[in-house]
Amino acid sequence: MVELDHDSRMALFAHCTALTVDAVKLPFDLRPRALAAAGRLAETVALDMTGYWRPTVQSYLGRITKAGILEAIREGVSEEAAECLSGMKKTEMAIAAKQLLAATDWLPPLLRTAKTEYPTGASDEAQGHDLRSQAAE
Repeated sequence: MVELDHDSRMALFAHCTALTVDAVKLPFDLRPRALAAAGRLAETVALDMTGYWRPTVQSYLGRITKAGILEAIREGVSEEAAECLSGMKKTEMAIAAKQLLAATDWLPPLLRTAKTEYPTGASDEAQGHDLRSQAAE
């Protein structure tokens, strides 16, 4: 066997682990232990999806209800922004929400880990800086 340096071994380990983890949550899913194990793994490795995922109309916003879109805007932007979108049709709302959320590190609840939970009362700029500094470590 070829000798691998530490970084190469860790990359190989991460790849092998990724092939065995299935954390996709489906509406009819009856695997609570598997999802809990995936959640613990995400927390253990301090998984921070803010650097890898952004809500788009196609990937998320077009697949949730208008109430879900407004909740995302409330969490990621502000109550006022959500009020401005509340009268729109779903397609237009999803497009506008994508643009508003693009500048934030907002994640839907299923992609959040303990490190990406939003502290109450923190400014958007402070949240973004804190999450980027954590991801850099």
